[in-house]
Amino acid sequence: MGTNEPVEATASAAAADPEAPSILSKPDAELPRSTRLRNVLGNISLVLRSAHFRNTFGNICLALLFFTALLPFLFTAVSPTAKGQYHSELANDIFLGGAVLMGVLSLVRVPPRSSMVNLRSILATAAMMTIPVLMRPGISATGLLFDLAIAIELIGIAFTQISRIYLGRRFGLLPANRGIVSGGPFRWMRHPIYSGWLVLTIGFLMAYPTPRNIGMLFLSLPFLVWRMDLEEEHLNEDPEYRAYAAKTPYRLIPRIY
Repeated sequence: MGTNEPVEATASAAAADPEAPSILSKPDAELPRSTRLRNVLGNISLVLRSAHFRNTFGNICLALLFFTALLPFLFTAVSPTAKGQYHSELANDIFLGGAVLMGVLSLVRVPPRSSMVNLRSILATAAMMTIPVLMRPGISATGLLFDLAIAIELIGIAFTQISRIYLGRRFGLLPANRGIVSGGPFRWMRHPIYSGWLVLTIGFLMAYPTPRNIGMLFLSLPFLVWRMDLEEEHLNEDPEYRAYAAKTPYRLIPRIY
């Protein structure tokens, strides 16, 4: 038998003839190099395909996303001339604290019972997240409109972070079932994080009412609705979610939508 014969063939021969020497019984150092390499690559492949590895890798990537969002705020903290993302220092502090909390919680997320990972879910999630980032500060509003914009930004970002706290370790980007959350803001609407984001974005738009920002907001709305559709399509497979949705008929705004 040649040294490049597969291990499986050797195992079969050993099973047919118990007296025959088996390469599997040899220490790793005595195995042919090609066989040792196949064994190592096979073990690596098993690890990479394991659910535990995929969940851990996803948790680390999501945590890095939240921690990366902190960089502009850290730059603001060390540069006296830099400004935060929002008009209100309180709003910036709430966002900063929320990003730190979600980054930490992302590292210990609940593994999904099931998930939707396909082209539709990836496109909807990516577009929903990246289009609003294209909004830019412009000429700032003044007077009462400016004060109202700050108040709306504060309400939006506070509501978003409270909703994330209730979601806790079940937070994710792509549609997945990590258990049904029905407490806190989730009692009033099925997607309170999106509701808070929408209020926050409207506040930002009021502060910087440029044609670009108006266009980015309206362009992002269809992808937001698409993302909600996909999430509910996936979660509707769970009887617990169907019961929750029956008791909570509103998606974003109670009594309206």
